[in-house]
Amino acid sequence: MTDLTDVFWRAHRDLPREAPGSVATTRLLLQLVGALPEEPSILDVGCGTGPATVLLAQLTSGQVTGVDLHVPFLQALAERARSAGVSDRVTTLAASMDHLPVRAGSVDLLWAEGSAYVIGFDAALAAWRPLLAPAGALVLTEAEWSTPDPAPGARAFWNAGYPAMRTTASNVEAAQRAGWQVCAMYVLPESDWDDYYRPLAARIDELRREGVAEDLLAQVAEEITVRAAHGRDYSYTAYVLRPRA
Repeated sequence: MTDLTDVFWRAHRDLPREAPGSVATTRLLLQLVGALPEEPSILDVGCGTGPATVLLAQLTSGQVTGVDLHVPFLQALAERARSAGVSDRVTTLAASMDHLPVRAGSVDLLWAEGSAYVIGFDAALAAWRPLLAPAGALVLTEAEWSTPDPAPGARAFWNAGYPAMRTTASNVEAAQRAGWQVCAMYVLPESDWDDYYRPLAARIDELRREGVAEDLLAQVAEEITVRAAHGRDYSYTAYVLRPRA
């Protein structure tokens, strides 16, 4: 019997990315980080299939570790790295993002596109800070309310999956209160959402042609439907953060 979990993973299998983002945005955020060691140690937390992991290896001379709990994603990342010719500098790690088996103070750049929500913004900042080298930086993207009064449909959708979601102002205040310097911020453009949703919508259409039940497909596609109706109410914001001394 086909259930929602099965359909979800079939819809997301081998997608180019698992959150809004793009090559252009990753490049920009890396530029905003500024100077890094010649061969930085980079940790991509919640890497999915590795769109950022591989690009970070291509744009730096660093060793990049992609972290995720879903082993098929890590297998896809390993293949992506081989195809890109950077497998010698990309490794995978199956681990929970709130208990990373990484030596304290060893990470020059911790990267987390669309993944911090899994444990929550505040918990992510607390768990990841000890891992950073003294001059290390954290880059993450976070779903945020663009208005203090979102539409009921948007509120219901996000409350079901991320009830702790806040406004940008609240997250900036929380980061500063937790001892972080907010070095840069960037609201992801709508095209970054398209880079995530277009392949997902195409996959859902494939499953529809295969005869998958429409009610299950509608649940998988709900995030696309909500975005189309209420996209002005929320955004993804990228942060470049450094711990204050």
